[in-house]
Amino acid sequence: MKFVFATHNAHKLKEVSLMLPDKMNILGLTDIGCMEEIPENQPTLEGNALEKARFVKNNYCYNCFSDDTGLEVEALGGRPGVFSARYAGESKSSQANMEKLLGELQGVTNRKARFRTVIALIINNEEMVFEGIAEGEIIESPRGSEGFGYDPIFVPIGYNQTFAEMPLQLKNTISHRYKAFNMLAEYLMSLNYF
Repeated sequence: MKFVFATHNAHKLKEVSLMLPDKMNILGLTDIGCMEEIPENQPTLEGNALEKARFVKNNYCYNCFSDDTGLEVEALGGRPGVFSARYAGESKSSQANMEKLLGELQGVTNRKARFRTVIALIINNEEMVFEGIAEGEIIESPRGSEGFGYDPIFVPIGYNQTFAEMPLQLKNTISHRYKAFNMLAEYLMSLNYF
């Protein structure tokens, strides 16, 4: 069965494809000829995920899912949250976002943070939402070259490595994205699609 994952991010597409059943044929936006940037104008992660999934369903007629992920830092009142991708501006520079966040946390002892992923699924015109959370803390300077986004400055609880230092196979068993996509996979398998 074909599903469209509403992303242009090749890293994310690869990561998610490894999490879902082999029988699931996952296409990215580029694969279906969707080259435009899908709007993300909602004030919540849930709203953005649903907005993207509805765009694909309405314009391309595929069963689809989309996600939105935010890094929520306790000392910053949950920021950057829904603005994580464009925290330092519309250019969506991961480096600039990390630098801004680390600058705001300079001298702050409470480094608690969590990644939260929300997935919106539209299948046969039915909408479902799934959520995954990874608790951890923000370190003082980036480490590692794997992953993307804020991965080089986030260390999950119980580990010494950042997400960017971990092998993808390990990250894929503990991350917020894994938890949310695992719920998605379990739901789809419960419908006997595979």
